[in-house]
Amino acid sequence: MTKKLLLFIVLFLTGIEIASAQKKPVTGTVTDAAGGVPMAGVSVRVKGGSQGTSTNAKGQFSIAAAPSDEIVISYTGYKTLTIQVNGRSKIDVTLVSDVAQLNEVVLVGTRSAGRVKLETAVPVDVVNVSKAASTTGRMDLTDILNYSAPSFNYNKQSGSDGADHVELGTLRGLGPDQTLVLVNGKRRHSTAFVSVFGTRGRGNSGVDLSSIPTAAIDKVEILRDGASAQYGSDAIAGVINLVLKKNINQFTANVGYSGYYDPAFNSGKSVVAAQYPHGGAIDGNGITIDANYGLAIGKNGGFLNLTGDYSKNGKTFRQVHDTTYSNPKALPINTSRRANGDGSAETGTFFFNNEIPLAGTRTTFYSFGGYSYKASDDYAFSRNFSARPDRFPTTSDGKLIPVSGIIFNTPDGESYYNPIIQTHNTDVAVAAGFKGTLGDGWDWDLSNNTGNNKFHFFGEKTFNASLNATQTHFDDGGSEFLQSTSNLNINKHYSKVMQGLNLGFGSEYRYEHYKLFAGEEASYKNYDPTGVKAPGSQGFPGFQPSDAAKQSRSVFGAYVDLEADVTKKWLVDFANRLEHYSDFGYNFNTKLATRYKITDNFNIRASAGTGFRAPSLQQINYSSTFTNVQGNIISEVKIAPNYSPITKAAGIPTLKQEKSKNLGVGFTFKPIPELSITTDGYLIKVTDRVVLSGQFSAKDSTLAPAFIAALNNLHVGTAQFFANAVNTTNRGLDVVIDYNKTIGQDRFHILFTGNFQHMTIDKVNYPPILGTTPELKETFLSDREKKFILASAPPQKLSLNPEFGHKNFTVGTRFTYFGKVVIDGYGDGTTLLPTVPADNGSGQLPDVYNYNGKIVSDLYLAYKLNKSVRISIGSDNIFNVHPDLGYVKGAKGFAYNNEPAGPFDAVQMGSNGRRLFARVGFNF
Repeated sequence: MTKKLLLFIVLFLTGIEIASAQKKPVTGTVTDAAGGVPMAGVSVRVKGGSQGTSTNAKGQFSIAAAPSDEIVISYTGYKTLTIQVNGRSKIDVTLVSDVAQLNEVVLVGTRSAGRVKLETAVPVDVVNVSKAASTTGRMDLTDILNYSAPSFNYNKQSGSDGADHVELGTLRGLGPDQTLVLVNGKRRHSTAFVSVFGTRGRGNSGVDLSSIPTAAIDKVEILRDGASAQYGSDAIAGVINLVLKKNINQFTANVGYSGYYDPAFNSGKSVVAAQYPHGGAIDGNGITIDANYGLAIGKNGGFLNLTGDYSKNGKTFRQVHDTTYSNPKALPINTSRRANGDGSAETGTFFFNNEIPLAGTRTTFYSFGGYSYKASDDYAFSRNFSARPDRFPTTSDGKLIPVSGIIFNTPDGESYYNPIIQTHNTDVAVAAGFKGTLGDGWDWDLSNNTGNNKFHFFGEKTFNASLNATQTHFDDGGSEFLQSTSNLNINKHYSKVMQGLNLGFGSEYRYEHYKLFAGEEASYKNYDPTGVKAPGSQGFPGFQPSDAAKQSRSVFGAYVDLEADVTKKWLVDFANRLEHYSDFGYNFNTKLATRYKITDNFNIRASAGTGFRAPSLQQINYSSTFTNVQGNIISEVKIAPNYSPITKAAGIPTLKQEKSKNLGVGFTFKPIPELSITTDGYLIKVTDRVVLSGQFSAKDSTLAPAFIAALNNLHVGTAQFFANAVNTTNRGLDVVIDYNKTIGQDRFHILFTGNFQHMTIDKVNYPPILGTTPELKETFLSDREKKFILASAPPQKLSLNPEFGHKNFTVGTRFTYFGKVVIDGYGDGTTLLPTVPADNGSGQLPDVYNYNGKIVSDLYLAYKLNKSVRISIGSDNIFNVHPDLGYVKGAKGFAYNNEPAGPFDAVQMGSNGRRLFARVGFNF
């Protein structure tokens, strides 16, 4: 630890020079050219440096600058100005509105003070979150980005245990943990949850973007390029940077409502509605309330920006309405999951962003962070008495014990209950640091960012049948993850080297701690001495003491980044990064990116690099044990951690880092001021991706004797593992066309985004013990699991968003096309590849579900009542489009044989149908 601290100090002191040109305060006022009114919240920064500020309520700013510096003044919707100081101490500025302004300055992907979006060496999307949120009923950031960025994808899970309660998105078809998330340029911690049941991205963790309120975010920068050499682990697919608001003396608030009106699949409309729980004609009702306000601190541009957010949404209930076999739109009664749909959730968040320049110095203190709490409630699979009476409370002679409000009876005489999985997701994060300038333009930034996520499971309205009906609520245990990251970054801009050279270097120390804690005894234990009754909390059995884990690791990294304007037209960026993990050793990555201006409005760009993702502590240490009772024989079903004797006996190696190689090439074109076109192709090869294997049984005589013995010695009936199992290649193309035009009081905006991608599985890395037969290979990673990996993003996602505005009125539509996705069902277990019996008895049919491409159409209208109040109404998925039914034609008897046990799988458009929304925004 002492050596690491010494290295921090050395890096900090290296290259510090004595000032050759003392910086002095430069003050001024920024006004709007149209009305001459002062403009608050305008960004003011020194070009080539890290120092910056924003104007106060009177449009005033103060910033330290040398006589030879240039000051960049920018504000969304206005033309950016670059002004020479020339020794002046006061500079007043007038900004001109520019509706066609597409030249946002982006900070992600560069160590310099930022570059115009269309002139970066790698593709970056910029999403105005406030605008995007105001035109939709989608309530969380992940869902909003799914319809705003071309290669960002998100599947709302249902019937997937904890995955129903966490919103994990992906970039460019890779896993949710292969995208790095930053907040104000600092690494965000991931959730403690790891997906293991019923979900795509199985075996992955990631950052839950819904824990950050949209009202706190100024913009989202999405770097669509591998960036491990710049930022470290997880940046294989790219980087998402959430830039928090800095505005002051401005109060904004929003109140919104949304609800699903789906007459096609609402369970209450079914001819067998008495078989299902259901809500009203409009279900999934949600409300959201948020507020944001910024305070000025001191006289040097300091601020404190505060955001509060509350949201609540109800459950949805979706089933096929008709049960007539001859009707192609009908399916039989769904006894597997009677309460199919989304769960409910209630969330409260608080966030802050703060900067305080220290008077008389060139140093600024900053901090940001917040707290989020989310309570979710979702139905698990149904328990039917006729199928499994051992899962119910019964008398000594086997008769059902009725429990009001939990066990229900159907008109055909069945008794059932729907266990409820509840989660409490608590998230807290605080970052703090100092940044400033030393000597002749040596910018430095020293910070610590600490975050903690706790994910706690509970069982509600369920039973441990071996206890009968004495308890219906259980503490099932959970997990907790802490990450603390300290950074020292140093930058120096040499304006006289070539056409400008930016040198960046620094180091990082990260500490991570993962904890998995057991539930209460009743959540997992078998209290039935005969072994007949099912043990544990039905729906989600609790973690057992043998699953509990506490593990930590430390990571140390150092990087160097050179960004050179070789000529006025040619930009080159080169980065190297070395990291050391205490649990698996060193990793080195490099990246080269370049951009060349063919003309002033046409740029070509390309990049090549290597990347990596360290196996998470969640994947290394996750353990889960379920008790299985068959024929009075009790055995355990175990997800074994990587260090378990069972895992070692199976020949599973110690988890190592995923590695990637990526190539990108594209161009940006701005033929007229109102139109921009960007096109970027990419190739990403990933080796040793970590996935969760299938379940291996101790009764399988083809397994190695040592493995069978290890299972039997620990009384484990079946076991599965995390392993570096798959090599994949992603090929894709992103296209963005953006047109803005203002004619008098009329505004025209057309945005087209498209992602075309194709993934292949190049190799499966079978452990020698588990890959000796086709059957064992299929168990290790089945064709079904391969299809889930390939279906993390559709082969095409296209979006067209035309919008028209006149004075205070705006109307817009959004058409989003999600391409075809193919997913396998479970099969009936009689064949190697999944098949199911045909209804007419003619044989087996492949259990394959084809979800054809569909277009989701949104409509929104907004009107600004006055300078302070704006209302918007509309509908997402106004034509009530759903995925194709998920069943095999000719085998309806095996319908619902998919992950959620519902009419369809979780695909990008979702399953809830038409959503209506209304929103009122206030600005004072």
